[in-house]
Amino acid sequence: MATTATILHADLDAFYASVEQLLDPSLRGRPIAVGGGVVLAASYEAKGFGVRGGMSGRQARQLCPQITFVGGHFSEYQRLGDAAIKVIGDFTPLVERISIDEAFANVAGCTHLFGSPAEIAEAIRRRVRAELGLPISVGVARTKHLAKIASQVAKPDGLVVVDPDSELEFLHRLPVELMWGVGPVTKTRLADIGVLTIGQLAKAPGWSVERLLGPAAGAKLAALAWNRDPREIRTQRRARSAGAQSAIGRKPAEEDVFRPALLYLADRIGSRLRAKSRPGRTVTVRVRFGNLNSVTRSVTLDAPISATVILAETAENLVRAVLAEHPNEKIISLLAISVSHLEEHWDLELELPLGLQDERCRPGTKIGMARWAADRAVDKIRHRFGWNAIGYGSVALGNSRTVPDEFRELAQKDL
Repeated sequence: MATTATILHADLDAFYASVEQLLDPSLRGRPIAVGGGVVLAASYEAKGFGVRGGMSGRQARQLCPQITFVGGHFSEYQRLGDAAIKVIGDFTPLVERISIDEAFANVAGCTHLFGSPAEIAEAIRRRVRAELGLPISVGVARTKHLAKIASQVAKPDGLVVVDPDSELEFLHRLPVELMWGVGPVTKTRLADIGVLTIGQLAKAPGWSVERLLGPAAGAKLAALAWNRDPREIRTQRRARSAGAQSAIGRKPAEEDVFRPALLYLADRIGSRLRAKSRPGRTVTVRVRFGNLNSVTRSVTLDAPISATVILAETAENLVRAVLAEHPNEKIISLLAISVSHLEEHWDLELELPLGLQDERCRPGTKIGMARWAADRAVDKIRHRFGWNAIGYGSVALGNSRTVPDEFRELAQKDL
């Protein structure tokens, strides 16, 4: 582990909204949101009124009646995000991009060329502002986790350098929700045992945190609370999973609700797996109920899959199992699917018709191969005529989605 603060985390501020204000100067200084029915992203001016990504457009207008909604320029998001990452790459080859608008970098080997890590961070900020017209916040620290937290503290449009000699003093006074892996549900659970800051988490008995969050998550958060993070910069990220999720509002926990949603998610994931020739063996679903509690279930298959309908049916079976185990939960608010244990090099293996119970979900059977062939035909049509040229049954015929597919594609950086 590094002994000096040479890890940078750079994060473009309110990226999508900032791009819209860059493209239309009349929007600068005004509360705006990208989206319509759902807020995809909000400017800092809108965030000041409590507007957040993921909330309904109606709620956003109630909080901020003067808010302006814009549709989104997705090709510009990609272009400017790429350009910002390229600026970082001009200082060091050790860059790990983790999303459309943020990246880690290790500048230990280039200080003799460009100055101290703090000077490099400030140079990156100046160039991104001058060349692209966008604000970017940078955190500098000894570890990746602390650098990411520092960049959050630096927002908006700032720079925070954490001295290794005082890193725990800096870290322990911060709210626990700034940590990786602490979302609203985990934050609430920790608050129930009196843990509100990272310092309180660090000093909490290990057995109580692990009992609350599970052994793996509890041990991981305890280590991060003491800034024990041995991860290095990975310039070549090879995807270990592919996933997608859909917030569906508050809908009845019924098949005519979850089946189309799961088919849509399976379609998005399956197309990406097939494009990279990387089917996966483990399918995981997450169901979030109306009370915001979430349950996950997974299954590992004998053969890797990438066919949309096979993936959808596997996910459906898992969701049915979740609902059977929680009969009192009548409302679903979110569904997610992920596929892991992806194959690096894989060829479809034919299977004899043995009358197995799961034959429809085995890719090498006659039915499985027919499904895979149908998917490949769909992929070719979409490649030539666009995604919306063809689709699957209830998904293609259903209502238009509140979140544009272009936005989902930008957010899905795992493949």
